[in-house]
Parts: sequence; structure tokens; C-alpha cells
Amino acid sequence: MINGRFVAKRPEDVGVDSERLEAVFARAQRDVADGVLPSAQVAVARRGKIAGLRTFGRAVQGGVERPATDETLYCVFSSTKAVVAAAVWSLFEEGLLALEERVAAIIPEFATNGKDGVTVQQVLLHTGGFPFAPFAREHWESREKLLEAFQRWRLNWEPDSRFEYHAASAHWVLAEIIYRRTGMDYKTYIRRRITEPLGLDELFIGLPPEHDARVAEVGWVGEPVAPPGGWGEVTPDAIRGFNVPSVRRAGVPGGGGIAGAAEMALFYQALINGGETVEGKRLLRPESIEFAAKVRTEPRHVDPVFGVPVNRGLSIVIAGDDGQAFMRGFGKVASGRAFGHGGAGGQIAWGDPATGISLGYCTNGFVDWMTQGRRITAISSLAAACAA
Repeated sequence: MINGRFVAKRPEDVGVDSERLEAVFARAQRDVADGVLPSAQVAVARRGKIAGLRTFGRAVQGGVERPATDETLYCVFSSTKAVVAAAVWSLFEEGLLALEERVAAIIPEFATNGKDGVTVQQVLLHTGGFPFAPFAREHWESREKLLEAFQRWRLNWEPDSRFEYHAASAHWVLAEIIYRRTGMDYKTYIRRRITEPLGLDELFIGLPPEHDARVAEVGWVGEPVAPPGGWGEVTPDAIRGFNVPSVRRAGVPGGGGIAGAAEMALFYQALINGGETVEGKRLLRPESIEFAAKVRTEPRHVDPVFGVPVNRGLSIVIAGDDGQAFMRGFGKVASGRAFGHGGAGGQIAWGDPATGISLGYCTNGFVDWMTQGRRITAISSLAAACAA
């Protein structure tokens, strides 16, 4: 449960309109009431505090189906990528890493099968050319097996020649870079450098066993329907694998974070408020966040399914002013400066420096991509309009 010091007494105390906030809650509740989703949790934050948090529905938690509450945790899937990204940004800030460095110079095991020219920036932008490089689930907690996997990995296409989402592979590389440059396991570094300073004690990359019974088990509502372009790595079986405690424990850097909606909304508050928490703690310098939240992909780097420029910063997505922000998960109201990262199943997490609003949305229900897309657009649009 989020610490009370991060919760506003009234939405208006942090400049959030109560009626508009209720509209966000109503839209989240609608999908649960209509049987579209088993449960959902949503939070809106501003000025470093949660303006409102609501949870709806029921979920299997600890093997028992029971009401989902504000203490229920969710797998946020690829929304995890932004948390890992913030740790990498800190390496840039501290002079421990540079965008133009070759990954192979940092991780010699990576320098095989034509991968020796891949740069750190290309890994962060999903233009590195190894989107489907495999790393078996049974080895996720073994660094030795990860290094062996790096040696086997091959390029699917020439680095920087295109964009193709690296669902898991890129962030395994980033995890090892964190270790090489800090001497700490990525999970430990993220906790000490990012989540603990933010006071987010329940934003987990690697879930402790005592919290297993609070996590909502994920699953499909109805028969799984493949998204445009096919399943890729994110198959129904792979998704259901995140119900396994050992998988949650592994803390997959590309998609295994466990948190609540409030934690995700608060994570972005420091990033959109100059890198400083409401308690005056400095997470990152403003220039470090500006450096990371700049669009670095080119117009030719388009989503291979929808043909829309991907607008990627350093392991985050930026809304942009080209009228396509809703295609990137930001709805139709957020400013072009908003940035964040969604996750499989329709998880949403972003912050908007222009308005100070941040959003966290979690669900354990997977539905078809059209239904999911409409929900993301609606909830993001309503949340973005909450500033009083």
C-alpha cells in the first residue's frame, strides 16, 4: 500500500479536478462492470502525490479468487522498461556510460555473430537488430546462462536499418550493462538508485515471496486473439508464465515488474517535476531527464504494423505533436511532451511535464487488441484532462 505521505487529502489540494477524476474512475470501472475485465486499478497523480486511486473487480490472488483492493499488485509487463531506463539514465548522468559506446566493448560476450557494432543507443531505441534473441525462462535467474545466450544471439537485420520492438532481449543487455558499470545486480541497483529514493517500496523488479499472495493472476477473457503482426514473443503461454512465483522472482527487466497503479503514477512524478520528489529528494538532474526524453528515432523508424513513427526516447515513448499520440498510448489530450511506456494487456504508465499529471493503470485481464486500444485511448484522454 502506498505510504500516506504520498496521498493528497483532496484532489484539489494538488490541482486535480474531482469531477474529471471521477470520470477516469468511471471509465475504468465500466470494463469490470460489463465483464470485459476481471479487475482494474487506476491512479492519477500531480505535484508529487496521488490525487486518487481506485480498484475494481475480483482477481485470483494467492490461489484464491477474492476482491481486488488498493493493496492488490499487478504485473506491469513492459511498463517495467521505463523503470530500468531510469537506472540507465543515472549511468549517463554519472559519466559511467555513453550512447555511442559499443555494447561489445562493455560485454565482450556480446561481440559474436556480427553484433560487435551494436551501440548502447541502438539497444535503447529498439533498433539494434536482435528483436527475437532467445533467453529461456528456466535460466532467467542465471547470469552465467545469460552470457552464454549473448554469445549465441544473431542479428535479424542490420543495426539501425529499422525499428522492431525488442520485447525482452534489449533489456537483458541493459541489465548486464548495469552490472558491468556498477558491480551490482540490476535488481539491487534499481532498488537502491531508483525505487528506494522515490519511496516506492512496492515497485518491485524481482518480487519478494512474502508478497506473492497480493498479486493478481493474469489471463485471457475469452479465447486469445492474436494482435496485428502475430504474437511474437508475447504469446498466451508466455503471459500466463508470469503467474508462476519463480518468474515473478526473476524480475525480467523487459517486462517483469510488479506494482500497483499508484506506484507507477508516482514513479513518473519525479521525472516530470525536474527529477525531484515532493520531499525534495533528487533522483536525477533535469538535464538528464531532458536528455532521455528527447525523440531520438527518425521518421523512417516506424511501427512495422501500424506504419506510425515510433517516437522513441531512451527506452521510453514520447507522445509527440503529430496527431498520432493516441497510437502511442497517450490518448488525445496529453501534450506532445508526455512520455512513458505501456505494457502487455493494456497497462498504462506515463507522465506529462506540461500539466504535471501522471497516470498508472493496471489490469490482469487480456482482451482483443481493438478493445484494449479503445480503453487505453479513453483512460489516457480522461486522465490527461484532470488538471484543474
